[in-house]
Amino acid sequence: MRVISGWLGGQNFESPHGHRTHPMSEKIRGAIFGALGDIKGLTVLDAFSGSGALAIEAISRGAASAVAIEVDKGAHSIITANIKKLGIDDRIKAVRAFANAWSTRHQAQHFDIIFVDPPYDNIPWRDLKVLPRHLNDVGTLVLSWRGKEEALKFDGLKIVQQKVYGDAQLVFYQKIS
Repeated sequence: MRVISGWLGGQNFESPHGHRTHPMSEKIRGAIFGALGDIKGLTVLDAFSGSGALAIEAISRGAASAVAIEVDKGAHSIITANIKKLGIDDRIKAVRAFANAWSTRHQAQHFDIIFVDPPYDNIPWRDLKVLPRHLNDVGTLVLSWRGKEEALKFDGLKIVQQKVYGDAQLVFYQKIS
């Protein structure tokens, strides 16, 4: 995999192997950041981080900091190695935990952008439902979801944009005011 754009653009990084994670294509990552626009100075939570691609891309495009959560031991090791290789260990904190457990311990932590890209074969419902509490009032939650399924409903959030890309879709949410 490679960083698409920003000051790390073109640099390669590793992706976990196996079926426990599903690497996001450059096309989908590009669509996310194209829709988000300027993210300079924003804070990011990358839940179900896999390789850390979304957190890494966000930092490359100017985000101030990111937290990358991944429960899988092998994937977490790859995220840690990617962060070190790219020299961004002062900007991304890699956490090995279930999103729900991390959320319980960090309830007061809020972010401008939350990326949610859960494994499709074993959807962690209890992890998904707690993530919106970490969204800043004017923040955006971005869900990568199966293309043919109805988008998730999150308490307190409304869908503001939805795009389908073959067998995947991106759903953008913001808090209901």
